Amino acid sequence: MALDPSQIPVQATPFRQRLTNLFNRLSGDGRVKVVAIGSSTTAGEGGITPYPQRLLADLRIQFRSQFPKATIDVINRGIGGQEAPEEFKRFQRDVFDLNPDLVIWQVGTNSVWQPADQTPPSFGDTTKAIRKGVDELLAAKRIDVILMDLQYVPALLTRAKIGKTIAMVEAISDIAHKKRVNVFRRFELMKGWHDIAGISFDRMVDPGDDTRLHASDWTTDQMTWQLTAAINAAVNKAPSSTGRRSR
Repeated sequence: MALDPSQIPVQATPFRQRLTNLFNRLSGDGRVKVVAIGSSTTAGEGGITPYPQRLLADLRIQFRSQFPKATIDVINRGIGGQEAPEEFKRFQRDVFDLNPDLVIWQVGTNSVWQPADQTPPSFGDTTKAIRKGVDELLAAKRIDVILMDLQYVPALLTRAKIGKTIAMVEAISDIAHKKRVNVFRRFELMKGWHDIAGISFDRMVDPGDDTRLHASDWTTDQMTWQLTAAINAAVNKAPSSTGRRSR
């Protein structure tokens, strides 16, 4: 069971944009569909229950009292090892055909890190695919978007990787700012856990993962609670006076 997030002195950065479509659905017929698309963090790795499955339970608990008639479904469309260009190619089948109210796109890690026998997509190809994907999601005018950035783990912090890791985190943030969508800042959150809360990598990283890339059960649980809290706050965020997304 997850700890109460307040027990950890580092919290996720709140979302800047209200989740208007999700709020409207919850306030209306209550039939909510969330699609989680991404790579191994989404699909699941090493026998650890992936975050979409946990998010389903957490969202139902979170919204039970405020929206008692809500029926929430979280659909996992993660495929381990993929990156934005491959994920974008399956948007029609794995996102749009499912008619979601919210899409969470976990992205960026595999452009920085790949096994030695694989060639990752280039930085430019990855960021181009993210931009195009976000544009298509927003064009539907009925989907809220959350980008989830990289994890803060030893595999991405080596001398050979750290520069590209930080550049990818910044690129995702920049795309989200320009497109006015939300970012779940996983890298910043986990860095805070490690640097401020003093949580060791041995606890944050899956002990069975020799690559030191994938999150532990503890991290996945805590991250999902933080994501749930951020979604809840963004659903209940007061709309701007103009009716547009808040800046």
